[in-house]
Amino acid sequence: MSRVVTVAVAGQPNSGKSTMFNAITGAAARVGNYPGITVERLEGTYRFNNHHIKLIDLPGTYSLTSYSPEEIVARNVIIDERPDVVINMVDASSLERSLYLAIQLLEMGVPTVIGLNMMDEVRRKGIRIDSQKLSEALGAPVVECVARIGVGKHQLMEAAVQLSERSKGTWKPLVFSYGHDLDPVISEMVKKIEASRFMTDRYPARWIAVKYLEDDESIIKQGDEAGPLSQELKAMAQEVRRHTDKTLHTYPEALIADYRYGFINSILRRGILTRTQDLRLDASDQIDRVVTHRVMGPVLM
Repeated sequence: MSRVVTVAVAGQPNSGKSTMFNAITGAAARVGNYPGITVERLEGTYRFNNHHIKLIDLPGTYSLTSYSPEEIVARNVIIDERPDVVINMVDASSLERSLYLAIQLLEMGVPTVIGLNMMDEVRRKGIRIDSQKLSEALGAPVVECVARIGVGKHQLMEAAVQLSERSKGTWKPLVFSYGHDLDPVISEMVKKIEASRFMTDRYPARWIAVKYLEDDESIIKQGDEAGPLSQELKAMAQEVRRHTDKTLHTYPEALIADYRYGFINSILRRGILTRTQDLRLDASDQIDRVVTHRVMGPVLM
């Protein structure tokens, strides 16, 4: 029996998101608009084995913070329509920057497939990416792609179907540290949110806490309508804001962004991302160690 799998395709502007969407759907895409705004909505279909895949091309967005119509639309589709899987196309030649959206998706717990696009450019620049190690570090399938010629589209569909079957609608959020200034407050917020079941039918508790610290207007507005706990969470967030302003001369949302980028860089340093220059330096270090060795050095000299 054929099963319908809904897949949203997300990505930063110029990530190749729409190029891959078009490569997958061909001429079958349907164009419309989201209600009340001029942001375009593209939908298409794809047949994979015994599965009917419905694809939604989300607006290009750098993050899931509700600052622009595109960010609001992308987040609302993910939350309200709850696609079975999100494919996040990233510019593999700039992983440090491009994985920021992926980290936010994974923090929400969204079943996510990472599409490493522009891998031809990556190889041409002498960059090596261990996609298997990256997959293990993120806990998400990773597929190498070249969207402009359709390379990787079948593998993306296969990974999306397999992930939808494994996750079965369950969202498992990625968790990492936001440092000693924020972690204790987040933990306290999470306890209160879970105890009150405050919006947890829609969002992970930790994600709600982080959004209050980020002063996310959309989530806070929903929280104000959801119950009195919102006032307490806002007060806690305001106290953190005063603390970080006084001691670190920054605000929680900036600190959170820094820790996200720090997390990305920490996993990329695990041998996931190397450049030809790095490899040459490694070889030079090995030669230096041999030449300066107390036994082998004099022999070579």
